[in-house]
Amino acid sequence: MKLPLVSGVDGSETSLRAVDWAVDEAALHEWPLRLVYASRWEQYEGAALALSLGRPSEQALSDSIVGTAAERARRRHPDVDVSVEVTPEDAVIALLYEGRNAQALITGARGRGGLTGLLLGSVSLAVAARAPCPVIVVRGDRAGIEGVHGRILVCVGEPERGAAAVRFAFQEAGARGCDLDAVHAWRCPAHNRADPRRTASEHLYHKERAATLIDEAVAESVRDHPTVRLHSTAVEGTAAKVLVQRSAAADLIVVGAHRRRGHLGLQLGRVAHTLLHHADCPVAVVPLAVMSRETPRLTS
Repeated sequence: MKLPLVSGVDGSETSLRAVDWAVDEAALHEWPLRLVYASRWEQYEGAALALSLGRPSEQALSDSIVGTAAERARRRHPDVDVSVEVTPEDAVIALLYEGRNAQALITGARGRGGLTGLLLGSVSLAVAARAPCPVIVVRGDRAGIEGVHGRILVCVGEPERGAAAVRFAFQEAGARGCDLDAVHAWRCPAHNRADPRRTASEHLYHKERAATLIDEAVAESVRDHPTVRLHSTAVEGTAAKVLVQRSAAADLIVVGAHRRRGHLGLQLGRVAHTLLHHADCPVAVVPLAVMSRETPRLTS
């Protein structure tokens, strides 16, 4: 049985855009789609009230939200198997639980309960930081969300820390038949910039090292996906700034995340955190490894 793609819904416009993106992704990979709405209506309105009044207002709202989202997904892709779940849990807890048996989790950038001035909702941030599977936050401009660029961008770090993200990016590029840009940003140490005689040699050294790092990081995936059109780019600059700029011409940007056992706080590095707040296209955060699970790998 194929694991489902799971999308969180809450009735907001951003979550409905995430549902559209999710059902397109499910259709592309021939996966089932599971729509999850987390509501604590039983805790606030009480089981006794539920029995006496039949259908508490929040329950009716929950049913309406998931029903509308499911109908929207089925109209967009009638062949996708769509199921729904309403759970009386905190949204973050519910989605993290669902992520234990999911191809990936899909969320919108902000929910209906968020402050309009925030660039990223707390639910999306917490899920991206802690989920045991890849998390895609659907954000960005219309072109990026609709996937008109024909290009995926992957942030390449050290090979042993970013292998899962690279594999994920290659699989997405292969399924979509689009180009893949593997980018590594590098910088010369600040203390060497004041010496012109050392600057040129240091510049060449770091540039060549970055190019070698990319080659090593993608070698296995290149063999597994020979039809993917790969472009390797070593760019001088800070990774977060370089990737945000390049996200304007991408349909998806993929970045790795390292999960630390026993660490309860947010586990996103500066690059992933910046992309989730500022990228012009959907962002996929792919964990290196979680607990006893192997590095996440998408399966068709």
